[in-house]
Amino acid sequence: MNEVPKTVWWDDVPCLIDQLRLPAMLDIVRCEDLNSVIEAIRSMQVRGAPAIGITAAYGMALAAKRSTAQTSSKLIEKLVKAKSLLDAARPTAINLAWATQRMLDIAQANAQLEPDQLRQRLLAEAETIRDQDEAMCRAIGQHGKTLLAQTRNVLTHCNAGGLATAAYGTALAPIRAVHEDGQPIHVWVDETRPFLQGARLTAWELQQAGIDLTLITDNMAAYFMQQGHVDCIIVGSDRIAANGDVANKIGTYGLAVLAKAHNIPLYVAAPTSTIDLQTANGAAIPIEQRSTQEVTHIGQQAIAAEGIKVAHPAFDVTPAHLVTAIITEQGIAYPPFAEQLHTMVEAANAANARQ
Repeated sequence: MNEVPKTVWWDDVPCLIDQLRLPAMLDIVRCEDLNSVIEAIRSMQVRGAPAIGITAAYGMALAAKRSTAQTSSKLIEKLVKAKSLLDAARPTAINLAWATQRMLDIAQANAQLEPDQLRQRLLAEAETIRDQDEAMCRAIGQHGKTLLAQTRNVLTHCNAGGLATAAYGTALAPIRAVHEDGQPIHVWVDETRPFLQGARLTAWELQQAGIDLTLITDNMAAYFMQQGHVDCIIVGSDRIAANGDVANKIGTYGLAVLAKAHNIPLYVAAPTSTIDLQTANGAAIPIEQRSTQEVTHIGQQAIAAEGIKVAHPAFDVTPAHLVTAIITEQGIAYPPFAEQLHTMVEAANAANARQ
């Protein structure tokens, strides 16, 4: 099987696949300063909650590297400012703030080190975050494949594959796992308007991996459900509230309602770093409002009349009662979610503390 190239890595500076150029071209972006990291996140050259978190962790390491601070206390002051700038780049994906906070915590816990030693420690922590993400995704795949034992046709929305993570994916991880086991599997890929992550990224990833797929427009999903051609839906998430409400790419809530109407299970796959126990429910999750041009244009080509009113919420929230199960690296949670999610986060935190 052909593996998707790693999405984000460190080569003297943060490097990443430019997802705006796929599938036409596989280009690499080198982020030479903090502003270029922020712009890569904001413009969606890198996207997907886990990949954004990894990039932000590398951004913190880069901010430390570029800082001329002569003391660790001054360096930490610079990192506090860098965290604030990074966190504002995309507000819905909790992995971003989770990663920058973890990096800041490491800096503050090691304030006794000399500045250059602290810089090295921060880069090591960013590398650990990247490595842990890939391990978590592979664990999600192993847990999630048990839900696909009798499944032939899966529908997915947006891109929650290797390009959205360190390498292996969240929603695509169980699909990859059953494919690697030799089980026949077919994926309906929503194109995912308006940014076309499904058409541009997920279809490309699955094709590279040799997994059978069919690309459809978002408004075809109900038809294929009605015809009995969808066995389950698997999506990723940018933030999961403490009660199990799920924020994900706009259109996920509509799929959840359709799934309920057709008695089709909806699975959410995400690492525990996506679970936000400080947010009680989905109503408290900030929803990013993106550029209207992403709706009125495809690439540089206008598809709507100039001057019309346009709305573009980038995410919606699926209530927990429409979610069949949440798959994490710690296992599978079923409704009611609150206690299980809390236990999973505690277990993940304890495992990270031991490493």
